[in-house]
Amino acid sequence: MAKLRLSKNSLQQQQQQLKLFQRLLPSLDLKRRQLTVEAQKARAEHKAALAATEALDTHIGGELPMLADESLDLSGLVKMTGYRVGVQNVVGTRLPILEHVEFSVADYSRLATPAWVDILVQRLKDAAEARVRARVAEERVQTLNHAVRRITQRVNLFEKILIPTAKENIQRIRIYLGDAERAAVVTSKLAKSKQQSGTRNTTGEAV
Repeated sequence: MAKLRLSKNSLQQQQQQLKLFQRLLPSLDLKRRQLTVEAQKARAEHKAALAATEALDTHIGGELPMLADESLDLSGLVKMTGYRVGVQNVVGTRLPILEHVEFSVADYSRLATPAWVDILVQRLKDAAEARVRARVAEERVQTLNHAVRRITQRVNLFEKILIPTAKENIQRIRIYLGDAERAAVVTSKLAKSKQQSGTRNTTGEAV
């Protein structure tokens, strides 16, 4: 850390820095509060996404009890072939957002296959998409938590270090300059007093 210069120029610099820090702090704190709210929303959305996934899995078993028949081979009926994740800007933070999920469905005869298979295909798609949404929701939570930690560190830096240090430096410089000014006044008075005393002595000498 550079040594603090106890001068009028340094005092002016410290005062300018303090004004800058005090001007920036409210916007940083506002962003911190906004991100904190968004992080809370993201956690709630993630929790809801997990609950939706579990509910769909349970619903499939309740709606289609015939799946318990081990003689039915439905493996590979529905496969998720990919999904597209976009980017959403939230309070200056780039968050993933699920845009599209793609599936491939195995060929099966709708005449030779029970009608409930069509329902199963849709339910399997829904369940797979719900799992992807839950993963993306978890990524949003992690990203926002990280953003909250970073902005909180910046707010703390301003509140607990930069602003108090600038104030302390300003006080130190003012005390030093005040002491220096008083010392200069005393020195000036002493010099003037000596000068006047010398003048009196010279005037009183015999010729």
